[in-house]
Amino acid sequence: MMKVIGINGSPRKDGNTDILIQTVFSELNRQGIDTEMISLSGKNIRGCTACRACMKLKNKQCIMTDDFFNVCLEKMIAADGIILGSPVYSAGITSQIKALIDRASIVLAANRGLLKYKVGASVIAVRRGGATSAFDTLNHFLHSKEMFLVGSTYWNMAYGNSIGEVEQDQEGIANMKNIGENMAWLLKKIHGSS
Repeated sequence: MMKVIGINGSPRKDGNTDILIQTVFSELNRQGIDTEMISLSGKNIRGCTACRACMKLKNKQCIMTDDFFNVCLEKMIAADGIILGSPVYSAGITSQIKALIDRASIVLAANRGLLKYKVGASVIAVRRGGATSAFDTLNHFLHSKEMFLVGSTYWNMAYGNSIGEVEQDQEGIANMKNIGENMAWLLKKIHGSS
C-alpha cells in the first residue's frame, strides 16, 4: 500500500498546520492511500553542526543519534510521498522544520537518490504575510532531492491566526483538498495503479 507522511513543523501539535495536513490526508485516505502524521512539536531536532560525518559514512543517517532526526529521516525514506507543513514565523518556516531540512539536506546529499521520484507537497499556515517565502523554502528542499512537486489551483497556503481559523479560509481549504487529489493521482500514475 502506498503511504504519505505529513511532517508538521509547528511547535503547536494540533494547530492550523495540523488541520491543513489532515485536510490533504482526508483526500488521500478517500483514495486508498495510507497516511501518517509526524509532529515535531515537543521533539528535539538540533541544527546541523556541519561536521560532514555523514559525507564520510554514507550510512543514510546523521551521526547525532540522540534526537528525533534519524527517526524522522527513516520515515521520509520509507514513504512514497511527503508533505511538509509549517506555520509562518518571521516570514519563514519554524526552527523545528528548518533544523530537519538542514540536516536532511546534507545526509541526503551524501546518499543520493533516497527521495528520488517520491511525491512531495508543502503546506503553509499563515496569519498574514511571509507565506510565499516559507513555501519556497520547503519546496526548494523537496525539489533539490529529485522529488515530484504537487501543486494546486493556488499556492499551498491558508490564512488564520487562532487554532481552527484556517478552516474559515474556504479557498485555502479547497486548495488543500485539491492537493490531496493531485497527489493521489500522481502516486497512482507512478505506482501503476488506477
